[in-house]
Amino acid sequence: MTDHIKISPAADSVTVTAGSTALGTTTRALELREGGYGPVIYVPRADIDMTRLQKTARSTRCPWKGEASYYSIRTDSGVLENAVWSYETPLEGVADIAGHLAFYPDKVTLTRP
Repeated sequence: MTDHIKISPAADSVTVTAGSTALGTTTRALELREGGYGPVIYVPRADIDMTRLQKTARSTRCPWKGEASYYSIRTDSGVLENAVWSYETPLEGVADIAGHLAFYPDKVTLTRP
């Protein structure tokens, strides 16, 4: 793993909602800390209602994590464009986040007890 990225199990359960739309709850989330940035929670896809997500054409590249794919969320009140990202085939040093999703905090609420 790169020296400035640390991945560990999240201490609590995490519930993901977009507005009034529940997307899922997990006890298997990962917390990624990178450099001076705040922690990012990565939630297993298996614990999210993937029928609400639609893959978009957007992609970005991180030199430490690899290529990110993006998803929009269909909520009960509309679509949140590119609100979710995923490193579907992350680089070797951060392989633990494969099969996980991260959410923009200005579009989605992550609730921890």
